[in-house]
Amino acid sequence: MIGKEKEISGIKLEICSNSSHSAVQAQLGGASRVEFCQNLENGGITPSYAQIKRARNLLSIGMHVLIRPRGGDFVYSQAEFEEMELDIAFCKEAGCDGIVTGILLPDGTVDKVRNAALVALAKPMTVVFHRAFDRTRDAKEALEDIISLGFDRILTSGLKNTADEGKVLLKQLIEQADGRIEVMPGAGVTANNIDDILSYTGATSIHSSAKVALNSRMTFESTDLDGMNEPTWETSKGKVEELVEHLQKRG
Repeated sequence: MIGKEKEISGIKLEICSNSSHSAVQAQLGGASRVEFCQNLENGGITPSYAQIKRARNLLSIGMHVLIRPRGGDFVYSQAEFEEMELDIAFCKEAGCDGIVTGILLPDGTVDKVRNAALVALAKPMTVVFHRAFDRTRDAKEALEDIISLGFDRILTSGLKNTADEGKVLLKQLIEQADGRIEVMPGAGVTANNIDDILSYTGATSIHSSAKVALNSRMTFESTDLDGMNEPTWETSKGKVEELVEHLQKRG
């Protein structure tokens, strides 16, 4: 299935969803597409085959799958790289619209060789370079490298903790890209700042997790054990609707 990515007043709203249930909430709330992952609490990693297949069956909007084998940095072993290749092949087979990935070298530059291999494997799906971009040593150099590799989009906070903090660089990157690649702001995007980020940067798509915390459903609690009972996150249909409403008012 190929998802349809509707524009909302000329803007595409991407929601980061960490389960098939969350992805459906994003769709019901009016999102243009989802970035699909699991373990959002650790920054997001590649979801399981079952999660990918179930979400693809349930979604009619765009679905881009995160290809990230673990949390932590973006310098990967050969074993991890081969796992990423297998995950991309499965996403293509499962009918996903795109993948979201990125590999760096230890010096903070883009790994051109291995990223090129992933782009070639993923096409004709959309290929997005994720927030590994925000760990690069030189954003403008990295932008040119990513363009040369054939990526379609970059997700970035402008090398800051949030897109609102990084909006000056985001604007510069969008101007530097000059239509050669899409630069999409993400990180900390809420209904309170989405209008300002879009107006300041001139971006045409934006990324938000629109998440809420869910406390454990356990009624029994052990006082002798730490962990394994923490809150989790899921996409809030209401928060997505609020973002959509703000975008509609821009039209």
